[in-house]
Amino acid sequence: AILAQVLAGLCSYFLHLCVVMSLNKLTIDAVDVAGKRVFIRVDFNVPQDKKDPNIITNTQRIDAALPTIQHCLSNGCKSVVLCSHLGRPDGNRVEKFSLKPVAACLEGKLGKTVTFLSDCCGPDVEAACANPAPGSVILLENCRFHVEEEGK
Repeated sequence: AILAQVLAGLCSYFLHLCVVMSLNKLTIDAVDVAGKRVFIRVDFNVPQDKKDPNIITNTQRIDAALPTIQHCLSNGCKSVVLCSHLGRPDGNRVEKFSLKPVAACLEGKLGKTVTFLSDCCGPDVEAACANPAPGSVILLENCRFHVEEEGK
């Protein structure tokens, strides 16, 4: 009985902490993005056609990110840099898990050019993201192509 009371108290305390901690987060519309480079970790882990991985069979995850991307662009951000993973390439470059088809899909949905970078880190990526044209949208290559992203 005492253990049950202790556990109930701990559960109540944990729930309280979760509620309090969740109130400390800002929504995107509370952030001033004007003139800033905005980095967004998105979930573009989309299903692909088994025969042709260039075909995305369901764009729901891309569609879900559009309002956030469009909000940043319409509020004058300098650029939006998007980072995601796709599939489980186990820290290796596996072409069927490239985000290049996602870039093409996103470009069509946004109605503007999406610059696709062939990596997600390194000097070339840093240079491309350092001073992009105003209103740029940049999609980085699959971050799981790097073994560091595969750890738990």
